[in-house]
Amino acid sequence: MTVFKTSCPKETFELGREFAKKAYAGQIITLDGDLGSGKTVFTKGFAAGLEISEPVTSPTFTIVQEYEDGRLPLYHFDVYRIGMPDEMFEIGFDDYLFGNGVCIIEWAENIKELLPDDITRICIRRDDISKADSRVIEVEDNSGEA
Repeated sequence: MTVFKTSCPKETFELGREFAKKAYAGQIITLDGDLGSGKTVFTKGFAAGLEISEPVTSPTFTIVQEYEDGRLPLYHFDVYRIGMPDEMFEIGFDDYLFGNGVCIIEWAENIKELLPDDITRICIRRDDISKADSRVIEVEDNSGEA
């Protein structure tokens, strides 16, 4: 596990941008953390790193947002409101997971039984020891990619 610390949203955004430089088709990244922890900020940075020009918003009510105009397509999921994991199949979840883009899944713990083992898990949490905007970002990469 690798641990990063950021002191403001801009640094969390930039960390996401750096991660995108190594992104590859078929990559699955899960983002877990409390409400307001910075999951969407990280995703916005990731999208910028993929050279996606359109605004990135949290897909809380739509479940998935597709961004096709970057170096790779980005499929941004927010599964906070999923009641039963099987609901994901109704939106063609398998097609996204095994497609030509990168999947970022917020609140992934809600559908963990649907995810393969070879993913990158990221947990973002507030750093209670530091100032309010500080974050601790733990990355566990099981993707097999360097």
